[in-house]
Amino acid sequence: MKPNITDKSEKDTKKTSLSDPKLKEEIARALEIVRKGGIILYPTDTVWGIGCDATNTKAVERVYEIKKRQDSKALITLVNSEAMLERYVEEVPEVAYQLMEAAVRPLTIVYDKGINLSPKLLADDGSIGIRVSNEEFSNGLVKAMRKPLVSTSANISGEPTPASFGDISAEIRDAVDYVVDYGRTRNGSVPSNVIKLSASGEVKIIR
Repeated sequence: MKPNITDKSEKDTKKTSLSDPKLKEEIARALEIVRKGGIILYPTDTVWGIGCDATNTKAVERVYEIKKRQDSKALITLVNSEAMLERYVEEVPEVAYQLMEAAVRPLTIVYDKGINLSPKLLADDGSIGIRVSNEEFSNGLVKAMRKPLVSTSANISGEPTPASFGDISAEIRDAVDYVVDYGRTRNGSVPSNVIKLSASGEVKIIR
């Protein structure tokens, strides 16, 4: 059962502001691509990501191909709210809400069993890494999609994770269907913290 966190509402209202015309335009363009099963290169609350509709298996397979990554290695998925999270995890332990509320950096939580997602996103044991994004573009896109968004770093598997848009290789940029213009000037991004959380509440720090 989700705990009653009384001060959460103010935090939630700050997630996405679509008053910026450029932001609205970029979300609309990216939305058109992902709804057609396409792949985008986009800014997240951490590093730049390669993404697609997390329920579209063919699109997810293309992401693995672009990264030259084995599909036995699960990918992270973004949602825009705790309510959406609950639709894609069989059971969200109560401690997960407490960890998300207390986190000072973006936090990816690996849950025991993902549901309603492409099977290609799940680890061999059925677990799934999901993060509630508070960043304006990714949060706004997921809200518009009404579906989760794949989020994996914009690099070939085994190569360094780009810290900024300028560090992304031409190979990656040329492989996707749309490169988002919004947020390209951001610098110094780092990956999220990652915690594995069992249904019993056991916590294991991965990164």
